[in-house]
Amino acid sequence: MKNYLSPTELNSALALRDLTEPDAGAHAMQRLLADVVTALERRWDIQSETHRLNPLVATADNYDRLGYSPGDVTRDSRYSRHVSPTVMLRSHTSAGIPALLDSLRGEQGHYDRLHVLPGLVYRRDAVDRTHVGAPHQVDLWRIKARGLLGSADLQAMMAAVVEAVLPAAEHPGVQWRTTPATHSYTAAGRQLDVLVTLPDGRSEWLELAECGLVAAPVLRSSGLDPRRWAGLALGMGMDRALMLRKGMDDIRLLRSENPEIQAQLLDLAPYRPVSLMPAVRRDLSVVLADPAEADVELLGDRARSALADDADVLAALEIKAVTPTAELPPAAVDRLRMTPGDVNVLLRLVLQPLDRTLTDQQANRLRDRVYVALHQGKVQELIAG
Repeated sequence: MKNYLSPTELNSALALRDLTEPDAGAHAMQRLLADVVTALERRWDIQSETHRLNPLVATADNYDRLGYSPGDVTRDSRYSRHVSPTVMLRSHTSAGIPALLDSLRGEQGHYDRLHVLPGLVYRRDAVDRTHVGAPHQVDLWRIKARGLLGSADLQAMMAAVVEAVLPAAEHPGVQWRTTPATHSYTAAGRQLDVLVTLPDGRSEWLELAECGLVAAPVLRSSGLDPRRWAGLALGMGMDRALMLRKGMDDIRLLRSENPEIQAQLLDLAPYRPVSLMPAVRRDLSVVLADPAEADVELLGDRARSALADDADVLAALEIKAVTPTAELPPAAVDRLRMTPGDVNVLLRLVLQPLDRTLTDQQANRLRDRVYVALHQGKVQELIAG
């Protein structure tokens, strides 16, 4: 059984500003997206078409028509945001592809165009410095009739995207790699990673995009004959791409209201760090009735919802331990009045506003708001004074 979004939750999601949308004001993310699109237009000498679609989509377009199986775990309410049995907030911008392909049925003769689908996507995700529940994504699909597209074209596409996101003039010696990846709507799928240097000096491969050749069943479902039509599909997280381009290490900075930070989010120049407020940590012990809910993505999403307008203060939520009732000391079970099917989850909240310092009392109140939203036990342990 799915848990559907409440009207308040839905309105809150739909009110979130899309940083890729110029009508909402200028942002560096728009500059980066334009660079990527221009690079591909020039590489292939073709025109592009940008589609800005409603984030509310048919569940069938988000999953079924893209080849997802009926039992795919991503359909679960723990990861996707359902509005009704047949409508959801899109979990990827690829949800706009089935209707786009449908519109090409009547095309005759030669056809070769880059379709660009940018915007917000809505997921239940972990809370840390590189993840949010509503990230930005772009789907880049080259659709071609009467011409072949193969692995060499896909490789060229990835090279163009890397150069656009991390131009050699600013990021000399950038290294990237591809590894096999499986997607329901592509063949010969690849994951594109770039090698980055972390603040502590270590190097780490980070995913930049996933791509592949458009799968024949996806074309057929829109009435396009795979013997005549071919395509390349690439999906990229715009938040991470912009953070890599500018050298930013906290995704919350992209929406900061700090004037010093905002001024740096109008161009693609390297980010100059602005002194942030000190982080405050609060540990809490919650009881859950269902062990399956001891999931960092599910709990992170509930914590964000509980904090509402203060959600940007939550820099991270970590699960430190999960302990069934049977493995706890009897004194702890009695104190918490736990039942045999319960689990005790130890969580750590990292609270760090971007523009102000938290007092201990403010931090405790935020902690208690998260605690009340997550704790399902019979005994509450609040600490705010």
